[in-house]
Amino acid sequence: MKKKAEWPRKLRSQEWYGGTSRDVIYHRGWMKNQGYPHDLFDGRPVIGILNTWSDMTPCNGHLRDLAEKVKAGVWEAGGFPMEVPVFSASENTFRPTAMMYRNLAALAVEEAIRGQPMDGCVLLVGCDKTTPSLIMGAASVDLPSIVVTGGPMLNGYFRGERVGSGTHLWKFSEMVKAGEMTQAEFLEAEASMSRSSGTCNTMGTASTMASMAEALGMALSGNAAIPGVDSRRKVMAQLTGRRIVQMVKDDLTPSDIMTKHAFENAIRTNAAIGGSTNAVIHLLAMAGRVGIDLTLDDWDRCGRDVPTIVNLMPSGKYLMEEFFYAGGLPVVLKRLGEAGLLHKDAITVSGETVWDEVKDVVNWNEDVILPAEKALTQSGGIVVLRGNLAPKGAVLKPSAASPHLLTHRGRAVVFEDIDDYKAKINDDNLDIDETCIMVMKNCGPKGYPGMAEVGNMGLPPKVLKKGILDMVRISDARMSGTAYGTVILHTSPEAAVGGPLAVVRNGDFIEVDVPNRRIHLDISEEEMARRLAAWEPNHDLPTSGYAWLHQQHVQGADTGADLDFLKGCRGNAVGKDSH
Repeated sequence: MKKKAEWPRKLRSQEWYGGTSRDVIYHRGWMKNQGYPHDLFDGRPVIGILNTWSDMTPCNGHLRDLAEKVKAGVWEAGGFPMEVPVFSASENTFRPTAMMYRNLAALAVEEAIRGQPMDGCVLLVGCDKTTPSLIMGAASVDLPSIVVTGGPMLNGYFRGERVGSGTHLWKFSEMVKAGEMTQAEFLEAEASMSRSSGTCNTMGTASTMASMAEALGMALSGNAAIPGVDSRRKVMAQLTGRRIVQMVKDDLTPSDIMTKHAFENAIRTNAAIGGSTNAVIHLLAMAGRVGIDLTLDDWDRCGRDVPTIVNLMPSGKYLMEEFFYAGGLPVVLKRLGEAGLLHKDAITVSGETVWDEVKDVVNWNEDVILPAEKALTQSGGIVVLRGNLAPKGAVLKPSAASPHLLTHRGRAVVFEDIDDYKAKINDDNLDIDETCIMVMKNCGPKGYPGMAEVGNMGLPPKVLKKGILDMVRISDARMSGTAYGTVILHTSPEAAVGGPLAVVRNGDFIEVDVPNRRIHLDISEEEMARRLAAWEPNHDLPTSGYAWLHQQHVQGADTGADLDFLKGCRGNAVGKDSH
């Protein structure tokens, strides 16, 4: 365990606020126009509350209220809180996709911290990309930082049935196409999907990343599952405000917490909760920011033998509200520890080990958090497939897949991009049946651009009307954490850079062998070489702005799709005075 720093000591904020020089008076004097008394600048910890609230990020629409609770906690602990609005990448608003802006948000957060007089940071997050982007930015500067999430929405209900945000959107949409639900009923169901403040109430990407933050040790124990409108969410925010002040005094930083063992704990946790495949790309990027060598092989190695014990949509039947009532993530971490699947000595933001935090918790509902022998799947980790179609890997979530399709050989039906898919999928003349494998190209980090959540391609109506609910789907895209199906994602290298996916043709046969981690395009090596040599890019390239920067510097999904000049850029937190 890291030795605590001496206290009191001179903090970083005193570079701005301490002393009587002209430059200090410039910084301090302007701050006083908000009515701050002089003694607040006496060297106490200045805490930046980095708030991703936005009217256009509905998942985070209640974070201003939570920020006030964080401030209260900071004041109580003797700190000086300052709320700072930061880039908020909304999954349900941004086009072409919020993922394109995750790295921009991380860069903006990094510089907001580095360039301003903060001694520690509270990362106030919720929607899918806000959690990884703020952790990435904070990790790059490596000041004491702690996460508090906005929490999930309350359960949705439609005609007596639990409605999971996202999950039922996909389900009801397919029912409309199959003629099992009217458009009017679909619109009626819309009102039940998002009935309170908070993020998705399924184990989608937002809840997954909240769980990842807690499993990594970057949030207080129990943070992930508290509903957004529950009073205990406000208590968590206030306690987080108190805790960050002590973290500054102790100099407990992200690099102390986000170790290789912490990431392995998070990977196993993701398997146990049936978490989103998006966790793969985000944890790889976060690890890169703290210089941890994390790879796709670690995902397969750590998650392969972990059963999925959290019975939540899209893999199971319950929602985040029930998960919280059952005991939440601490129960899952305790189960992992009891099974020998947890690095118990990993340090958390509390200053205690993860095992000290969870060893005495109780599971209050064993139908929500299942015994291992009743797991949804005994091998719940994210599967990494490799072969001539994905030399650098592709991922699949087995807990959301159809068991009978995990070993499958089928004829490829190819869509060159998302527009080609939309133009063809509803055509009754499309030559496709349930034995085929749907393949979509040019939806990766460079191709879409930004790698949108379009990998869970809806099935053609002619197949849905036969009662078929799943087919094998392959792409270089991502998939919403709320979605389900036998969907192979993140195929690397992506089509837009000339990966093998780019040269798949209609009628080719593809073999998928999940138990043996294999994905193979059934053509000869010579034919593959000929096709790749003849390939030419066919997607438009941006010529200016962030889109150009992203296109020039984004890396592949297999390494986290971060910008190449940002990996391993940790440290250098003290800003230079220009006055």
